[in-house]
Formats: sequence, C-alpha cells, structure tokens
Amino acid sequence: MSDQIKFIVDSLNKEPFRKNYNLITFDSLEPMQLLQVLSDVLAEIDPKQLVDLREEMPEQTAKRMLSLLGILKYKPSGNATDMSTFRQGLVIGSKPVIYPVLHWLLQRTNELKKRAYLARFLIKLEVPSEFLQDETVADTNKQYEELMEAFKTLHKEYEQLKASGFSTAEIRKDISAMEEEKDQLIKRVEHLKKRVETAQNYQWMLKIARQLRVEKEREEYLAQQKQEQKNQLFYAVQRLQRVQNQLKSMRQAAADAKPESLMKRLEEEIKFNLYMVTEKFPKELENKKKELHFLQKVVSEPAMGHSDLHELESKINEINTEINQLIEKKMMRNEPIEGKLSLYRQQASIISRKKEAKAEELQEAKEKLASLEREASLKRNQTREFDGTEVLKGDEFKRYVSKLRSKSTVFKKKHQIIAELKAEFGLLQRTEELLKQRHENIQQQLQTMEEKKGISGYSYTQEELERVSALKSEVDEMKGRTLDDMSEMVKKLNSLVSEKKSALASVIKELRQLRQKCQELTQECDEKKSQYDSCAAGLESNRSKLEQEVRRLREECLQEESRYHYTNCMIKNLEVQLRRATDEMKAYISSDQQEKRKAIRQYTKNIAEQENLGKSLTQSPRLESSGLISAHCNLHPPETSGKTKSCTRKSWSKYETSKNVA
Repeated sequence: MSDQIKFIVDSLNKEPFRKNYNLITFDSLEPMQLLQVLSDVLAEIDPKQLVDLREEMPEQTAKRMLSLLGILKYKPSGNATDMSTFRQGLVIGSKPVIYPVLHWLLQRTNELKKRAYLARFLIKLEVPSEFLQDETVADTNKQYEELMEAFKTLHKEYEQLKASGFSTAEIRKDISAMEEEKDQLIKRVEHLKKRVETAQNYQWMLKIARQLRVEKEREEYLAQQKQEQKNQLFYAVQRLQRVQNQLKSMRQAAADAKPESLMKRLEEEIKFNLYMVTEKFPKELENKKKELHFLQKVVSEPAMGHSDLHELESKINEINTEINQLIEKKMMRNEPIEGKLSLYRQQASIISRKKEAKAEELQEAKEKLASLEREASLKRNQTREFDGTEVLKGDEFKRYVSKLRSKSTVFKKKHQIIAELKAEFGLLQRTEELLKQRHENIQQQLQTMEEKKGISGYSYTQEELERVSALKSEVDEMKGRTLDDMSEMVKKLNSLVSEKKSALASVIKELRQLRQKCQELTQECDEKKSQYDSCAAGLESNRSKLEQEVRRLREECLQEESRYHYTNCMIKNLEVQLRRATDEMKAYISSDQQEKRKAIRQYTKNIAEQENLGKSLTQSPRLESSGLISAHCNLHPPETSGKTKSCTRKSWSKYETSKNVA
C-alpha cells in the first residue's frame, strides 16, 4: 500500500498535474479533496470530466465517474457485494477505494486517453427494434454504423502512419522545404539560362541533352525490365524443378506400387473413414448433444439452495443403494447363459475400446504427419529464400557432388591463371614505376630547358588549360542535365500537389458533414446515457437500502435464535432441578426406611445432630459416660452407617481422655 501511495504522489507531482504533494499531505486529504484529485486525473484522460465538485451533486459525480470507469474497463477486485461497497466508497470518497483507482489510472494514462477518445465514437447506441421499423430511423442507424466502420478503418490507417514514423508536422516541413528548394531551383534555372543564352547553338545543345536524358531513362527502364525478366525466369526454373521432382516422386511411387497394393491401401482408407463416419463421430456427436442438453437443463433451472442440494444428495444415495441391490440380486442369480454373454460383452467392449484407441492414434499420427509435412515445406521455403535452391536428395545430391568436383578442378585452373596474372601485374607495376621515374627525369630536363629559353611553366600551363577545358565541358553537360531534371521534378511536384488537393476536397466535405452528424448523435447519446445513469443510480440506491434492511432482519433473526436456545437450556436445567426435588419429596414421604435414609433431608438432619453433639461434648467434658453413651446408642443403633460409628468412637475416646484428666 505504501508503494502504491508513493507512486500516486510521484505521478501527481509530475506533468501535467503539478500537485506538489508529499506522503503526509496526500494521506491527510479529506474525502472531498481526494475526489477532486480523482476528477482531475479523469479530466486529463477525458477533457469532458473537467468539473469542480463543489458545483456538482454527489449523485451526479458518482454517476459520471462510474460511467467513465466502465468505459475504461476498470474492474475492482471482489464480487457483487464488493461492487456495492465500491460504489458507496466512491460516493463518500473512501481511501481504500480511491487509491487503487488512482494507481490504475496513473499507470496507463496514455492508453486510457486513447480508449476514452475511441469510446466517444465507437460505443454503439442500442436502438430498440420497434423504432427501427421506421424507415428514416433505420436508414439513419445504418448510416451511423457505416460511419462507425469508416472511422475504424481511418483510425487504423492513422495508427499505421504514426507507427511508420511519418507525421503531419514532418510532411508539412518537407513540403515547405521542397517549396523553398523549388524557388531556389527556379532562380538558379533563370540565372543559368541567362548565362547559357550568350553561348552559341545553346538550343541545339539543350535538345541533344534532352535526347541523352531520355535515352538514359529508357536504358534504365530496359535494364529494370531485363532484371524482372531474369527474376521471372529464375522463379520459373525453380517451379519447373519442383514440378519435375514431384513428377519423379510420383513416378517412383507408381513404379513401385502394384494394383493390388493400391487397392489394399484404398480399402484400408475407406474402412478407416467408414469407421470414423459411422461409429466414432456419431458417438462423439451424441455425447456432445447429451452434454449440451444437460447443460441447457442446468441453465434453465432456477438457482438451487442448500435444501435442494440435500434432497438431490439423498436421491443420489437412494439410487446408488438400489443399483447395488440390483447388482447383488444379479450376482445371486448367477445364470450360466448370462455369464457367457457377459464374457462376450466384455471382449466386445475391450475390442471396441482398442479400436477407438487405435483410430485416435491413427488420427493423431495423420495430424502429426501433416504438421511435419508443413514444417518440411516451411524449411524448404526458408532454404530457397536463403540461397534460392531446392534441398537436394539422392541422385540429385550425387550429381551436385560431381558438379562440385568438376567445378573444383575449374577453380584450381582459374586460381593458377589468377596467380600468373598477379605475377604479370607485379611486373607491369614495376615497369610503370620505372616509366614514372623516367617521366619525372624528362620533366626536370624540360623545366631546365624552359628556364634556359626563358619560358618556364609553359608545359604546366598548357596541361592545366586542357584539363580546365575538359572539366568545363563536363560541368556544362551536368548543368544541362540538372536543369532538365529540376524542371521535370518541379512539374511532377506541382501535379502531385494539385492531385492531392483535388482528391482531398471531396473527402473534407464528407468529413465535415459526418462531423456534424456525429456531434448531433453524440448529443443524443449523452442525453440518453444521462437518463439511463439516473435510472440506474435510483435503482442502485433502492437495492442498497433493501440489502441493508435484509441484513438488519438477519441479525435480528440470529439474536432471536440465540435467545431461544438460551431459554431452552434454562428450561432443561429447571426441569432437572424439579425432577430432583420431586425425587427428594418422594423419598422423604415414603414409608420405606431405606428410601427415607436416601433422602438428603435425613442426611442433613443427622449432620445437624452430630454437630450439636460435638458442641455439647466440647462444652461439658465431665458428663456421665453411661447416659451419654446410652443416648448416643439410642440415637445411632449398631446397624447405622460407618460414619456414625466413627462418630461414636471419637466421642468415646474424648470421654476416656476427660476421665483420666479428672
């Protein structure tokens, strides 16, 4: 959560928000301020969401944000109850609800901008069928759908152009640069025309330059055609080789195969196909139909509760017990004919299963073979693209090896010739160096002779003049060629600009009409959507109220159930106490001495008497032994319990001690 808040704060501090938050100030924002931040982020994605929340009702704010989040396909985590809590948290500005939304929006702002822009034009208006019966409405709806499809295609083209690296700004820059170059070229052409007009026969020279340029273009065109024809010839040769290889393989297969083997193969294929059509596919189709019927039945039935599930489980258990009983009865009968038939049935089922398994294996093998053949063809195509040749096999490979050997011999000969030529080249290079040295010596002698005669630099100036004249002629030819090229380029550019303008004029007119219609339709869409959103918000608020009431009633029901169980427990405790009291009364009232002795009241009476006796003994130690013992014996005869006997022993011992002391 801390990483999430840190990312949100960093994103809000950057462009275009510039909020200047830190973790403490952002976490201390009030719900209204947090909702305003969310509204600002949504406004960055869709400019229509730029609203001051102080001037808007909370219901409208929640409706607006929920509709945009639905368009942007935001999915909050959780089920339907969490969805209701999400809506309530969005209304009240709860932090656990708004923080994930902000994190999700700020992570993919550019993508969501594009989605919001496209949603304005691609969210289809659902027109009821009764309205579509009107011809004008139907035509308008059809036109609307066509415009939507046209917008899709145009947007795809626009995205492709963006991906290709071209943009309108760059094209405009290129056009402006080309116009500047055009002006410069026009000025240069005029300047060069003025310079050329002074020369003799310049019209004839221009005509010859044009003819030369036309012939060069024709030469280039013919060379291009020649290359295309070479490529076509190469592809045709490759196709011929492939067809010849196929023909050879088919001839080999036909030569090796006999009519009997071909008939057997065809019969096996026919049997396999018959088995697939008559047995396997109908069974699979029947199983699929059963599954579909069962699923449709399950879908058509209403939602089941725990009681329905318990009933179904009890029915399943009853049916399973009936099946087990029937199987036991069948096993008890143990008829011999049925036993033999069961063996045959088991064998038939095993054979049918094996047959199905083999058919599936054969089908898988065929699919694998087809995939391998596709891979082999792909590999062949790849090798053909790499070096333009087919993959060789068998005899062709042997022929290719023999060709390589012959070519290796030719290569060796050519290599030897190249070595001889290199040696000769070395000799010629040496002779050239010697001649250059001789030429330098002659030039030095010539310079000394020119100095003696007083005309130094004559040969050098003559060479320079010849070289300059040659360069001038070349430059003149290049100028004429460039002038013609520039003039034609200017004409082409002018024609292209005019064509593009004429082609775009009709499209711009249609686009204006479509924009007007699109604005009208978007207004209608916004009105209908606002009506729908208000109705949905009212229903949602009613549903939330009903859910709260149901929750409250469930809590009351649980409280009443706990109170009921508590009272039942108290009643049972009281019943047990009442039963004990009745048993005590019966024992106390009964005439049987044994029952009376069992009574708790009798025991309490005996305990009280013994306690009184103990007190009297402690108070008067010099009492008469006879009277005390006789009284005690009268109270407790010999057949009394062991407890009374122990009491008499204690009293007797106390009496003996008191007597000795006296």
